[in-house]
Amino acid sequence: MSVRAETAYAKLNLALHVRGRRDDGYHDIETIFAFCEDGDALSGESADILSLEVRGRFAGDIPTGDENLVIEAAELLGRGKGAKLHLVKNLPVASGIGGGSADAAAALRLLTALWLIDPSQAQRIAPSLGADVPACLGSQSCRGEGVGDRLQPLDLGLTGTPVLLVHPGVPVPTSAVFARWDGIDQGPLDDWRKGRNDLEPAAISLAPEIADVLAWLRVQPGADFVRMSGSGATCFALFAGEAARDTAAAAVPGGWWHLATGLR
Repeated sequence: MSVRAETAYAKLNLALHVRGRRDDGYHDIETIFAFCEDGDALSGESADILSLEVRGRFAGDIPTGDENLVIEAAELLGRGKGAKLHLVKNLPVASGIGGGSADAAAALRLLTALWLIDPSQAQRIAPSLGADVPACLGSQSCRGEGVGDRLQPLDLGLTGTPVLLVHPGVPVPTSAVFARWDGIDQGPLDDWRKGRNDLEPAAISLAPEIADVLAWLRVQPGADFVRMSGSGATCFALFAGEAARDTAAAAVPGGWWHLATGLR
């Protein structure tokens, strides 16, 4: 029996400008998405019923039933179809790097192939699973507008750039961070390197440890760009070379999760 596999690539927001609250409870944003080479691992094979087994470091932090985004994606894509799915949860939950959204996107990619479904169906379903799922479906650098679902592909010239992700071990719910956003539109996003993450102050107010991670990353030799991703609490640094990244990775303080990887 053929087993298919997909990586649920970790998502980074190189910049994230919040432009305003919407009447539907969401927020208009402008962001630059980039994706890492690594993430959660999803595999699956044909079966009579739909099932999901989760293992890995963060397996205990997510549900495995209908409320799991992998199962929700599968049921929306092919209601009544079966598959035996296995998810290795390597990425922390509620961490600003698209873990659940990336898992859902990986499920859509895997199951369109397994069930021989037109991939356009996955593109149609993706927005209903979450604002980041359309970007995660492609997992390529792009600019996102609207709630992050209006996408424009970008060639940032960053493929292979060494990156270190660091999380302080404190989950920060996205809804709580957006609720604390100050409501001030600080302007459009042009050059992502000169941009900002407008959710950083709100996230730090909920988890002051984020400020410690950012401060630590900024003093690492070879780190030439440091920012918090999404609504936090994961922060990241782009490095001039792999040696500098690996040296920093080896020095990450105990109790902090980290991932040394590269950009796709």
